[in-house]
Amino acid sequence: MRKAIVKILSLLMISTILLCTGCKTPENNEVPATTDTDKLLIGLSFDSFVIERWTRDRDVFVSTANDLGAEVNVQSAGGDVSAQISQIKYFIEIGVDAIVIITADAIALADVLKEAKNKNIPVICYDRLVMNCNADLYISFNNETVGKEMAKAVCSKVPDGSTIVEIMGPESDYNVPQVMSGFDSVCAEHNMNITLKFNCENWKPELAYDFVNAHFEEISKANAIMCGNDALAGEVIHALAERGYAGNKIYVTGQDADLEACQRIVEGTQLVTVYKPVEALAKLAAEYAVQLACGNKIEAASTFYDGTYDVPYVAIEPSGVTSDNLDKVIIDGGFHLREEIYKR
Repeated sequence: MRKAIVKILSLLMISTILLCTGCKTPENNEVPATTDTDKLLIGLSFDSFVIERWTRDRDVFVSTANDLGAEVNVQSAGGDVSAQISQIKYFIEIGVDAIVIITADAIALADVLKEAKNKNIPVICYDRLVMNCNADLYISFNNETVGKEMAKAVCSKVPDGSTIVEIMGPESDYNVPQVMSGFDSVCAEHNMNITLKFNCENWKPELAYDFVNAHFEEISKANAIMCGNDALAGEVIHALAERGYAGNKIYVTGQDADLEACQRIVEGTQLVTVYKPVEALAKLAAEYAVQLACGNKIEAASTFYDGTYDVPYVAIEPSGVTSDNLDKVIIDGGFHLREEIYKR
């Protein structure tokens, strides 16, 4: 691995952000700055850019890493697990100083990431956990809270014992069962009846559209549809709208606070999205990646069990967004512009 010549200047002040209970970033913890003679190199591999938010994550991560004196080699696997494994092998071959992975599969990447760690390359699981790989850090949002926020919004609108359909992302994404755990726990308190469940491979939105069309007779009797993200919600609402069911007839949830989802909330076709401050997550992940690349250890207050190892864990709390608080959370928070959301 290339040896970065580092010089500790002072302690980097990490922005104060709301983390999950017991999860706090080390206060007054500084990232060593690199010299221009041999910049740190960080490998950043995305599952794909199908999900709207990933371009925002990428841009903030790269900008922050650059400001700290590191270069970032960005790769996208296009949802192909084999391609992502090849990308990680490439990172190992060129001797990157750290690897940050948004995994396409929670299981399949474990061996190649262990190979990286055997080469003394630190690994960060960004947003999604890779099981059994003993990553140096897992940084994400509190995914159970994501599910709970969706369910709270639904349960506030429909009577106890109502019927709900669940259309989620792939089972290979470990965030999916975490979100569902939170969602189902709240639904159980209200005796909700989950009638259909479907997983969309590689988060492909068109599969959600096809599923609604194929099962519309049963779905039309539901009170709400839990969608794993805003892209899936968009296609579900598209299918419902074609039959005049979009809006208050069937409530629809999502997450990520995509621009179109915020527009749908204003229009009344989507009940809730879950806002996740991706800029804060990406900035913090870049800061941690530089720390690890410089040979420093991460001292996180919590750990997350990956099936074999207890991995240092940092999680940021998300927020449920409905028409009641959209302006305050999304617009006042600077995530989207008012004129973009209300342009229709």
